[in-house]
Amino acid sequence: MSHPDRFFAQTHQVENQPPALENYNLYAADQALQDAVQREGAAWAAQDITRFGAECGRADRIALGFAANANKPQLVTHDRFGQRVDQIDFHPSYHQLMDIAITEGLHASPWAEPKAGAHVARAAKYYLHTQVEAAHGCPITMTFAAIPALQHQPELFAQFAPKIMASSYDPRNVPDSMKHGLTIGMAMTEKQGGSDVRSNSTRAYPIGHDGLGQAYELVGHKWFVSAPMCDAFLVLAQTDAGLSCFLVPRWRPDGSKNPLQIQQLKNKMGNVANASSECELRGALGWLVGEEGRGVRTIIEMVAMTRYDCMIGSSSGMRQATVQAIHHARHRHAFGAKLADQPLMQNLLADLALESEAALTLTMRMARAMDQQDQEHERLLARIATPIGKYWICKRTPQHAYEAMEVIGGMGVMETTIMPRLFRESPVNAIWEGSGNVQCLDIIRAVAKEPRVLEAYFAELQRAAGTDARFDRFVQQLKAQLQQTPQSDWQYHARAFADQMALALQAALLLQFAPHPVADAFCAARLQATTCANYGCLPNSIDTHAILARAL
Repeated sequence: MSHPDRFFAQTHQVENQPPALENYNLYAADQALQDAVQREGAAWAAQDITRFGAECGRADRIALGFAANANKPQLVTHDRFGQRVDQIDFHPSYHQLMDIAITEGLHASPWAEPKAGAHVARAAKYYLHTQVEAAHGCPITMTFAAIPALQHQPELFAQFAPKIMASSYDPRNVPDSMKHGLTIGMAMTEKQGGSDVRSNSTRAYPIGHDGLGQAYELVGHKWFVSAPMCDAFLVLAQTDAGLSCFLVPRWRPDGSKNPLQIQQLKNKMGNVANASSECELRGALGWLVGEEGRGVRTIIEMVAMTRYDCMIGSSSGMRQATVQAIHHARHRHAFGAKLADQPLMQNLLADLALESEAALTLTMRMARAMDQQDQEHERLLARIATPIGKYWICKRTPQHAYEAMEVIGGMGVMETTIMPRLFRESPVNAIWEGSGNVQCLDIIRAVAKEPRVLEAYFAELQRAAGTDARFDRFVQQLKAQLQQTPQSDWQYHARAFADQMALALQAALLLQFAPHPVADAFCAARLQATTCANYGCLPNSIDTHAILARAL
């Protein structure tokens, strides 16, 4: 008889565990994204996006995201000689991700090489790249969004724009004159105001003459400066004429350190690979951008672009959560069958895929609107649909991430998987660049200031009229509610309006462009009050098999 000791080292075999989702092409696996690239005007970029999708799915590329989040940035305020350096040290993986993003043009390609579909192509690649790691996207987005704001000051634009748009990443803590490529950040909010930037107390004092492009010294604090290792920042500060916008470099032209001093890094729940900080301006040099006293107007174009990027980022998070859940369910057996073959799981997975495709479809439609700002309908639509989309997509993401995590079960909360990072990242875009209430107020403000934006919105819905009775009823009810509610009460009901406007717009786009099973499921699950609020409550008529086959 054998001695039992020989079996002690073999307690079990690893079975019924899904393989890691890696070494696949993120673009080739995403039919909805491929369709959007073709439909919205970037077919010319499909080969390049396909190449990039394969790179984003490589195991070594995915590992960069894990490493960047496992190694938080560290603040070094002074060097060993006691000199102020305001240096933030990042893990090499963070710099690799930044280098990839800038080399691929995610920070500036529509501005550097403007052409039809340029925003669509950039959005598609950004959508793929942020599925690998989202936090470093903050300085990429701010650099991208800074160009429209800087165009308000031609001489500053001429001086800085070529390096901002260059496909060259240089992380060194040196003056911008020594670099071939620059990144741009923002410093707007303060302790006492947050989103209410008009309560800012930071002051700007003219060094010589005041006025457009002139030099000022800024004194005050900023409660939230994200990516403080950027080479320059668009900063809001008060002058005698009111709140104004300034470009503040990290180094002065003479090579000395500009006194924009980092006090501490924020200890954030998510977005940990990116550094966010509190800073003091102790007489920091800055140049006035745009008209004095009109700082919000100057920087609002930048804010609009960052909000649009929040839509891309949250849609990207939804996509990655969806594919992780479907991949797991296709490889995991429970209760005698694959999870993916069990009706209740099919209902949930199809609902997650539905939400993901609706978010992507609206986001890519906005990319086309960004490409066609010379057309009045597109300009007006972007003005109202950007806050609608930012509000809705970003707000839907946390529950979506949680449900995908629950599909994976206990392993879904383990840091060895991407799911905890997706979950921690999920509220970020909903809060940053204006929370849900701020977006709702912006929708109201847009309608009040330029009523034609509402006309453009309903004109966009009209393109799907007559294709689905549920959709037609929903749109009529929305119109009636807007008409019957006194505008003095709009603010109180703004969230309800934003919810319905987002759903109607997503439905209109899916009815026009998605396969019938997707559009039908969306109308059945989102436009009828009889459906439940949680994911996984699709009605019987839905073709879940078709939706899941399309999703991955």
